[in-house]
Amino acid sequence: MGNQYRTPNLSSKQCGSSLVQTIDAPLPLVWSIMRRFDHPQLYKQFVKSCTLSAGTGSIGSVREVMVVSGLPAATSMERLDELDEDSHVMVVSIIGGDHRLVNYRSTTTLHEIEEGKGGKTVVMESYVVDVPAGSSKEDTCSFADMIIGCNLRSLARVTEKMAKV
Repeated sequence: MGNQYRTPNLSSKQCGSSLVQTIDAPLPLVWSIMRRFDHPQLYKQFVKSCTLSAGTGSIGSVREVMVVSGLPAATSMERLDELDEDSHVMVVSIIGGDHRLVNYRSTTTLHEIEEGKGGKTVVMESYVVDVPAGSSKEDTCSFADMIIGCNLRSLARVTEKMAKV
């Protein structure tokens, strides 16, 4: 049995994880929402607003995300590194902001497990991030896992609701 998902090699100063969410909605619908680099607030509930500071939402574009209050950050600068429309892969790096997620890079992949009108999609998001000084791998990963988990559950809620229409 091989591992069908890429797991990155981590240095001693990094942590990473992979989260999986099954969504009762067809892959084209889920992808149409998730791939919108210029509009993450379609499903990311911690995003107050998003402005493209470079590009048009294609590879190489940079967005400035304003985060809702209550999180230990106000802004995040993020770059779209990869967007594969055929394989349904999106890679995003955080390149700045007033938070502690340094050298953060996430890869999100969509896999169709049931075709047809109902359709089911598996979304997998894996990431690597530096562990900040004064923090532990466990704390850094549990924070990132919490945010990604909330985002994936929100993506499921939004797209499942749309799929029922």
